[in-house]
Amino acid sequence: MAVARAIDEAQIWEWLESVPDPEIPVISVVDLGVVRDVRVKDDTVEVTITPTYSGCPAMAVIALDIETALAQSGVQAVRLTTRIAPPWTTDWLSDKGRAQLERYGIAPPQAAGGPKRCPQCHSTATERISQFGSTPCKALWRCTDCLEPFDYFKCI
Repeated sequence: MAVARAIDEAQIWEWLESVPDPEIPVISVVDLGVVRDVRVKDDTVEVTITPTYSGCPAMAVIALDIETALAQSGVQAVRLTTRIAPPWTTDWLSDKGRAQLERYGIAPPQAAGGPKRCPQCHSTATERISQFGSTPCKALWRCTDCLEPFDYFKCI
């Protein structure tokens, strides 16, 4: 199978920007930092992905969504490679992705070990409720001003 037309790597990155993370659909797999590399080699598009953690249940869905998005864009041959070293880190989140998380109501990761502010009211008065949130990558926090609970995307 061949790529239907000459496609450059920048175009592939652009198409992958439209692939949402299945657990946090407001952020793309590119902005999440799961897509590590894209290459067009011969007639094949090669995409390297890294899970946010080694047991991430969403990786099969992400792989299928990437293949589907590229097929819908005319790419006929895709090779997906999962690479776990170096391990994914929240440092790979784009600034756009961090802003999207906060607008969605999830506090983006902070190097200091907890959210800087509530994503709902922006108060800095927050407390951790549980180290475990709605997915393994998140913890549950609450704002002590607006009293709303919210997810905090853990630093990894």
